[in-house]
Amino acid sequence: MELYFSEYYGIDVATLERYGAFDISVVTDMPLFVDPFLLFNSEKSEYQDLHDKIIDYLVFLKEKAAGSLDPGLIRNWYRFKEVKQNWLGFTLLGNGGHALGDKFAHALHGSLGTILTNFGEEQITAGSHLEKLCLIRNGVGRDCISDFTTNLIKEYLLEYTQTFARSHLKPEHCREFSVTRARFNYKTETWETRKYYLPMLHDDFVILTPTDMLTRDETWISQSDMIRKFDYLPAAVPNDQLRAQINNYFRSILPKRADAKQKAEAAQKTILKFPELIDRYIRIKEDDGEGAQAVSQKKVDDTRAVLVEQVKRALVDLQSRTDFYERSWTSYEESLARVHVFKHYVENCDGYRVINRAGKPFSQESEVQIFFGILWCGSDFDANREVNNGRGPVDFKVSYGAKDKSLIEFKLGSNSSLKRNLENQVKIYEAANGVRKSVKVIVCYTKSHVLRVKKILKELDLVNEESVVVIDARSDNKPSASKV
Repeated sequence: MELYFSEYYGIDVATLERYGAFDISVVTDMPLFVDPFLLFNSEKSEYQDLHDKIIDYLVFLKEKAAGSLDPGLIRNWYRFKEVKQNWLGFTLLGNGGHALGDKFAHALHGSLGTILTNFGEEQITAGSHLEKLCLIRNGVGRDCISDFTTNLIKEYLLEYTQTFARSHLKPEHCREFSVTRARFNYKTETWETRKYYLPMLHDDFVILTPTDMLTRDETWISQSDMIRKFDYLPAAVPNDQLRAQINNYFRSILPKRADAKQKAEAAQKTILKFPELIDRYIRIKEDDGEGAQAVSQKKVDDTRAVLVEQVKRALVDLQSRTDFYERSWTSYEESLARVHVFKHYVENCDGYRVINRAGKPFSQESEVQIFFGILWCGSDFDANREVNNGRGPVDFKVSYGAKDKSLIEFKLGSNSSLKRNLENQVKIYEAANGVRKSVKVIVCYTKSHVLRVKKILKELDLVNEESVVVIDARSDNKPSASKV
């Protein structure tokens, strides 16, 4: 099973690493994103040039933002398809993500004509940043920023991949592709199609991405981080009168005994009322630019360790079981077997790092699903994520044809409704999906969770029930993967 670029094209992983490219999967997206701040803050002149080109394009859009714009031009200038050929994002067992649609297009167009009118002419920050859009608009997250950035540096990535392909890949693995929207022509104000010699995957091409452009979780400049740092922002305003107005406004809209959500909402309203706070926040992040590289590298290294190296070990383990791919069994048996492989790598290797990051349960649930989803490669059974029949989501539905179906549902050991769920919920799911069997996976993050789950299973007489699999995802009782 050739799951990764290096395996599929028969090259040494070290060759990719020396070139600086991430060893992407060719069966499922990796949960990584291009962070434009890593281009801005890089010591590489070509990265700085790329960031300048991103800003040039946004300044071009700002100049067109006065008044209404023809819908056709909105589609041409603002709307982009996801560059799925880089195999980055959150698609499970595939790379078909979402395009940057009308919502993003109109949000950017409207913002450049109003609150971002000073874009490209900022006085407080050291530079201009695309991420400003996500600071003022809800729903414009890392995926939108990354997709927009990737589209605007697409020409560089295509040339980067082409150079690697010509130097390291066999001719039978490559061909020339005509790539649409590869470069923007400012004279004609249109996107051009260009030809590139690229790795071939089925009927499409593949794009490599330099590792040092990538991050996981949030981009360095993000709305959630800005809200977390709100208490520091007014103090960064040198004008004492403005600072007093900001603090007074925030206090005036903050409910008495406000909870965390209400404080965040008040902070967001205050920031929009006083946009200078956005630039103050960005300047703080610029001044701590060295941290961006260190944090992002750690995140990418962690992703590689778990979603590449650990998954490879898990699949080798599956293959070593001589009858695993030969035995004729049901979707339920297949589900149970692969859940136990997942359990092994969480409890006995570094797999727990996928679902227990800094003590945050399911801090990236999509990564859990990607890890678990890749374990289905080579199976004759079809595994789909998050099936929803109107009664709530189920993490996986496993099927072989129309008659043989099973469910796999992940639950937290801390879930206050766990006992009731085990008694009733899965039966409802099974009825709704027309299946007879399901596997319940309960993930525990502390010793108290483990003890609580044991107590519940004993009360329900489920201690020896094979369909209930408890995974100990604690980080304080795990061996190093190098010792396993």
